[in-house]
Formats: sequence, C-alpha cells, structure tokens
Amino acid sequence: MGPEGAVNILYRNELKDAEDPEAERKQMQADYREKFLTPYAAASAGYVDDVIEPAETRPMVIKALRAIRNKSESHPSRKHGNMPV
Repeated sequence: MGPEGAVNILYRNELKDAEDPEAERKQMQADYREKFLTPYAAASAGYVDDVIEPAETRPMVIKALRAIRNKSESHPSRKHGNMPV
C-alpha cells in the first residue's frame, strides 16, 4: 500500500482533528516513506536477504553466477510408470 492510502487509513482521526489537515497529511506521508518504504525496513523484517549498494551490484552478480556455473539438476528416477488407460 502506498503512503497516501496508508496515512489516510491509519491516521484518519489525527488528520480530522488537525488544524491544517493537508500539511499534516504530507508530513505523515513523508514519515511513512522514511520509516516503511526503504529496503532497510524490508531487510530488517526478513523479506529481503541482503541490501547492496549500486556500486556492488556487478561484483555480486558475478559472484552468484560463478557459484552456480557448474550446477546440474538431477531428478530421481521414476518409481512407477503411467497406468494403461
């Protein structure tokens, strides 16, 4: 959910009682973006494995591709065939 909708739902009572609801809404949206809409918040919640800087992207991709370069996937042999129909 975006910050506009989240602020309208979560803080509707505070916005209703505010002197300048529009300015308060903009401030709450900025706070919501800063607190929840960052990769660091997702990483701390366990949704993301790692947060890397843009300058580290190429070395990390190369490292990951080298790790799986010779990987082969083997399937177990079939135990049962299809029944005749």
